[in-house]
Amino acid sequence: MAVPELLRQLSRRAWEPALARAHRAAVLMDAPSAEALHWAGGAGELLAAGALTVSALSAEAAVPAAVARVVLVVSGTLRGGAATAVRGVLEQGAVRHCVLVCGDEAEGGGAAELEETLRRWMGEGGCAEVVLRGPPLLAPVSAELCLLPALSALLPPLPGPGGPGPAEVGLGALPAGLRAAVRSLVGDLDSLFTALGLREESFAVGTFSRVVAAELASYAPARNRRRTATNKASVIFVDRTLDLAGAVGHHGDNLAEKILSVLPKLPGHKTDVMVNMVELTALQTSDETCTVIAPGCLAQPNDPAAKALWESFMNLKQKEAVMEARRHLVEAASRENLPIKMSMGRVTPEQLSSYIQLFRNNLKALENHCGLLQLVLATVQTLKHPQTSKWDNFLAFERLLLQTIGDSEMPSVLNQLLPMIKSYNERMKDDYTCEDFLVLLIYIYSVFGEIKCGKELDAAEEEVKKALIKAICDEPEPSPLLQKITVDEVDWCSQLCDPFWNLKQKVIKLHFEVLVITCL
Repeated sequence: MAVPELLRQLSRRAWEPALARAHRAAVLMDAPSAEALHWAGGAGELLAAGALTVSALSAEAAVPAAVARVVLVVSGTLRGGAATAVRGVLEQGAVRHCVLVCGDEAEGGGAAELEETLRRWMGEGGCAEVVLRGPPLLAPVSAELCLLPALSALLPPLPGPGGPGPAEVGLGALPAGLRAAVRSLVGDLDSLFTALGLREESFAVGTFSRVVAAELASYAPARNRRRTATNKASVIFVDRTLDLAGAVGHHGDNLAEKILSVLPKLPGHKTDVMVNMVELTALQTSDETCTVIAPGCLAQPNDPAAKALWESFMNLKQKEAVMEARRHLVEAASRENLPIKMSMGRVTPEQLSSYIQLFRNNLKALENHCGLLQLVLATVQTLKHPQTSKWDNFLAFERLLLQTIGDSEMPSVLNQLLPMIKSYNERMKDDYTCEDFLVLLIYIYSVFGEIKCGKELDAAEEEVKKALIKAICDEPEPSPLLQKITVDEVDWCSQLCDPFWNLKQKVIKLHFEVLVITCL
């Protein structure tokens, strides 16, 4: 069986325990579980299995009246915030029958002790069942790309001042929360490799990745699996902090990357965006924040045409992907006998919008092609978005930097950057914002390799630092990102300046390490 089809089946198989127990029950799940289900089939799968409601799991979540049975889906193990949320729901007293579907590494000695804990939280007369899930909850973003939403926040610790970080020592020296996350990752990977019948050979780049690889190598179930598995695979672990340029860079001509970067995130999700659906309705408003109409999204797991178009967005260049969007739209309109006029040449957002308008007053056509229309709308809104033109400016700057990196010293690059840092009142629409400069600085220090320290560098950094702090202080309404890295206006200098430039020094050290490893 082909790997993409096997991954798709695995992502659905992980939901079988919840689907089998959803009949006439209220289903509550945490955010990572919801995100995995969103890409694997959607909440409609649970409703079709007989679930009465599907809602978010939180300590304050209320079970509907007259519903005495709940199915709780937790992406990881029953500890920390997940345990607090489950306990909050059960201690409300309305639930008399509880089914918990969770990871298979729960603290407390296994399913039997977990069931006893759940009964204690429900009170006298409560009935509990714990199902330890096999395959992990995968989010199949495309045919050959699956993510683990439960571990989206797992990041390597930065090295501490004055010596190597705790990851150099081993798993035991990591904070308790990070140790639990590593064990969860190892358990999920082993479950995934077991389902795929893989015998892996691991490679690691970075100290934290070496800890993860070592844990996987010594994990007892993994050792047993490797003795009997027939398929070979190479697994490469890379510290995210060794590739910050990959995280903040703009990587050329890919429509999917632009859509995911430009459009606002779907609430509660990290891998999908909100698509404004007003254009398909009779509602006339220019307010982009209008919430009267529910947003669309990119995940269309039950629409073959939309899935095929999304694969084009992921794998083709932007020009080819936009042409594919037009082709799919024309074919859909032709099947619905809509009066479409095919035009050749360059595809424009206005042309795609005119085709979309044909579907607006035809409810049957809207229903038949709703997933496809959401993806084309995402394309139109991305191409029209002001951030898209700035994207091209970012890309041009990054390419120029890479071309001149051997001929320029860091002070020279910073001095070129300095005039571009403008306060709020001085900026035009195409000028970089404060957040943009933070991204650019991280990119610059990540790709520059080893940097020669000295008075010239210190002076250039100090000038950039002053200009950036002044620009931030002049912001009338600080963005959520700026609010995260500052405390108040008076203390912005110390709150932004020192931590950021300390982080910069760590980035230099980390990037130099990955360069050495790559050369070797």
